[in-house]
Formats: sequence, C-alpha cells, structure tokens
Amino acid sequence: MKILVTGGRGNVGTPLVKELRDRGNDVWTIDLVHGHEPQHARVDVGEYRQLHEYLKGSPLFDMVYAAAGEFGRHNGEMAFEQVWRTNAVGTKNMLMLQRDYRYKMVFFSSSEIYGDYRGTMYESVPLDYPLRQLNDYAISKWASELMVLNDSERYNLDNVRVRLFNTYGREYYNEYRSVIARFCYYALHYLPYTVHLGHTRSFSYIDDTVNALANITTAFVPGDVYNIGDETQYSIKDISEMIHKECGTGGSLVHYEGEEELTTTNKVINNHQAKTRLGYKQSVTLEEGIKRTVAWMSKVYGK
Repeated sequence: MKILVTGGRGNVGTPLVKELRDRGNDVWTIDLVHGHEPQHARVDVGEYRQLHEYLKGSPLFDMVYAAAGEFGRHNGEMAFEQVWRTNAVGTKNMLMLQRDYRYKMVFFSSSEIYGDYRGTMYESVPLDYPLRQLNDYAISKWASELMVLNDSERYNLDNVRVRLFNTYGREYYNEYRSVIARFCYYALHYLPYTVHLGHTRSFSYIDDTVNALANITTAFVPGDVYNIGDETQYSIKDISEMIHKECGTGGSLVHYEGEEELTTTNKVINNHQAKTRLGYKQSVTLEEGIKRTVAWMSKVYGK
C-alpha cells in the first residue's frame, strides 16, 4: 500500500512510519523539517498551495495518516495562531484535496475533545451530549473532527478518526509535551515542578498506540472513530511518584497544587472498539513504560 504520513517526523509519526514500512508498505512523509530521504518533503499542511503542489507531483496515495498538528493545551493558548492554522486549516486543506485525490484518510484527534464530560468516554459521547471543550487545542481538534464528518458526508470521502489518550515514550522534552515526558525530564535534571491533584489519566506506551494505528491499513471502515489508550486510571501524583522511584530522586522537587485549569478532570476511557477492531492491547505496562522512558531520556540527555 502507498501511504503518506503527515507529521512524519513527529513523536507519533516517526515510529508509525517505521511500523508501516516494516509491514511492507511504501511510506512517504511530509513535515515542517527538512530531510535528505527521497520520500520525505518539507510541506506545511496549513498552506494549501504547498500541499497541492506536493500531491500533484507525487504518486497517488492509497491512504493518508493525517498526524501533523500542533500539540498541547498550553501551547494552544500561547501560540493559538499556529494551532488553528495547522490543526483546523490544515485539516480543511487535506479534506479539500481528498475530493480530487480520493485517498482514504486517518485523522488524528485527541482525548482533549471530551472537555468537561465526567463520565466514561465512549466514542459517541461528543455527538450525544452537549460538551464544552476547555482549551483552544481541544476546540481546534473538535472543530476539525466536525469538518471531517461534514465533508465525508457531503463529498463521499472515506475517513476514520482516532483519539489518542496520553501516548508517551521516546518523546523529546519541551514544556508543552506529555506529562510523563516532562516529569521524567525534570526528575533526571533535578528540576522543581508542580503536580496538580484531583486529576486521573490513562496512558499508552508509543509501541502499543502505533501497533493499533498501523492495523487500520487492513481494518479501515469509513466513518469509524476510535479511542486509543489503556483503560487503567492513574492520578498525576501516582505518575510523579513512579518516576521519582525509577530515577532515584526525592519528592522534595515537587510542589502540589489543586486542580489544573483548562483541562479535563478525569479521562475515563472506553477502548472496546480499538481492542476489538484494531487489536489494541497494553503490551507495555505503565511501570515498564516509565522505566523505558527514563532509560531513553538518560541516554539522549546524558543523565
């Protein structure tokens, strides 16, 4: 299968490309960064002209994994222009070109779209209940999902949506990355940080997430939507303590505060559809995943 991965140099895109190629697919990538590989190009999905020129000069793709996107709720507040241009305008660009090129598309959304919902997060919840997304990142992803739904119906486009729940592992640090990446970095560098109490999350090691995503190539059903992540819940305090135990550092680095604004309190996932249709399973426990993450970061940052 000939596949394009947008955001192919990202934290999820990079291992996804490897997995797809390992399965025998002909995989091409675009991203904001340059590269020397013949099947990689620097293309900004937020720029229609760039996308159009790239697709016009490339082989026809059977499937596109639309993984390119600005990530993170705080990033969405600080750099909202880029978040909306890449996430929302970028999605619209991909949909408009899909009318001509007729590729199947896997759109990458986020668990943040569940907003202030406090129950179990089934895939149907956002259309069944009046939700309020709590930050610009979440709003941009839900707006993009609505565009995917509308254009799929109007123009007979074949699309699948995936909502990732706290995927972590082999993730380079910056202040907007996942909680595990940030806490591991802080602990390894003996930096103080804040833990917000009252929040719970489920987590999925990158290899487990990517395996399920790659399975869509043989399990693609237009209109499907999947929560991808493990169902076990952990508090943010639990995560911090597990990381300090693995790093051999003390909890004196941590400052505790109440609930954090701009984000969902508890993300209680139902992943039945991903398990039954995509073969999602947790092969790497959270304890083992944190161990691997600390080891990887220690090597990358020389700690």
